Amino acid sequence: MNDDVTTPQTHDDRLVTASRDIAAPAETIFELIADPSQQPRWDGNDNLAEAAPGQRVRADGDVFVMTLTNGGVRDNHVVAFVEGREIVWAPAPEGEEPSGHRWGWILEPVDDDRTRVTHLYDFTALPAEQEKRLAKARLMTPEKLMASIDRLAQLAEEGGDS
Repeated sequence: MNDDVTTPQTHDDRLVTASRDIAAPAETIFELIADPSQQPRWDGNDNLAEAAPGQRVRADGDVFVMTLTNGGVRDNHVVAFVEGREIVWAPAPEGEEPSGHRWGWILEPVDDDRTRVTHLYDFTALPAEQEKRLAKARLMTPEKLMASIDRLAQLAEEGGDS
């Protein structure tokens, strides 16, 4: 039986979030997020193809590179980072500056073996002139974010290294 708690998911004007408790320590979960080579394993939207090993995020200002399933390459600029607790990045096409949207994770330990995980997609800074990007951003739902959290939970609860 799964006793994980799932909170109401929100879809504000330009901020989408989803949260649930995962039966794993925050450190285990954070390693799966902060190591870009692990991200395709838990991507619930099947949008991430691969990232080269050795790009583990360690600080605000780091940039990691990800190849998408459509072949596109993204430079992901880390804009918030607290080891084991928070990571937020702003993606951009390779060689370009971020356009105003961010992906993030916040981990809050409940106890030694349980963590409250919140996944967010924030496009509050996406300019109104970028109509095509805004239309795509508005397609993100809490359910799509929860798909990533659920996959992340499965990996973390198995120990993260399968």
